[in-house]
Amino acid sequence: MPHITLDDLGWTADFQSQADEIDPTDPLTAYRLTSVTRTTLHALGVDGPVRLKLPPETSTGEYAVGDWVLADEFIARHRLTPFSLLQRRASGPDARSQLMAANVDTLGIVTACNGDFNIARLERYITMAASSDCAVLVILTRADEVDDTTPFQRQVEAISPLVTALTLDARDTSEVKRLAPWCSTGKTLALMGSSGVGKTTLTNGLTGADLLTGGIREDDARGRHTSTSRQMLRTLYGGWLIDTPGMRAVPLSDASDGIEAVFGDISELTGHCKFSDCAHESEPGCAVQAAVAAGTIDQDRFARWKKLLAEEAHNTTSLADARKKDRAREKTYSAGKARSKAKRGG
Repeated sequence: MPHITLDDLGWTADFQSQADEIDPTDPLTAYRLTSVTRTTLHALGVDGPVRLKLPPETSTGEYAVGDWVLADEFIARHRLTPFSLLQRRASGPDARSQLMAANVDTLGIVTACNGDFNIARLERYITMAASSDCAVLVILTRADEVDDTTPFQRQVEAISPLVTALTLDARDTSEVKRLAPWCSTGKTLALMGSSGVGKTTLTNGLTGADLLTGGIREDDARGRHTSTSRQMLRTLYGGWLIDTPGMRAVPLSDASDGIEAVFGDISELTGHCKFSDCAHESEPGCAVQAAVAAGTIDQDRFARWKKLLAEEAHNTTSLADARKKDRAREKTYSAGKARSKAKRGG
């Protein structure tokens, strides 16, 4: 790999400020994480790639690809606060967050002009990006499978003014070059979407890599999973690309800000309801229901908004309960250690 600087990797004045606050005299080395396994942090610094060990009582689940860390003797001592953090709700009943990618400038949501195209799922991806302080780029692929891609692009652009939509052929190198502004020097583009929509093909075209691509089943437009883990690769344009495994389900976590941003037209109306605690069901004077009845707000879009709000409320309650259990467990553990120490002292 050619020589790179911290600036090439995306180092900013904010990260430098964080590093200085930790200890300006401490000889810590800055690295950016390129992949995270169950036991190891793979990272890149000015001297090339390294493997970093974890400090005691930490897990790799506390880190995301794209994170900046400060290390001492190849042990990650400090994780710097990212300027953006893509996360989703992990599987399980306690609504914990799963970190997916950090310090991403733009989330590239890849979808195909076929049976994969799904407005509800796109809204979730866009909400995730809005909650994470990422710019949003929807990349429409497989345009050759339809006579006209305009309806697809219009539907995407109608979701939110936050969205930029781009239609291209992932197999055409000259077309893929159109993504260069989002992954040039110092910038990071993350790709997410279902399997089989062309993410790996785009990754190959943007990085010059030769990652394996999978086919797509004709019966349901679903592809085979080809990316099995998140990884950060340098692009041909000087920036960085974070590729992710195919993901059809998009459970959200800590997404209230994103919901408000993506559904801004509905959120604005809630302030005009007669009652401040309006549930937007059958209450008199509900401005949202009035807009739905008048056709100003699409009924299906309203239903999806309500579903996301209910999901967010449930996740918030579940996460609070989980944190309460963690505190109780830690208290019990600390008390047990104190008793053991007292007995040894006696």
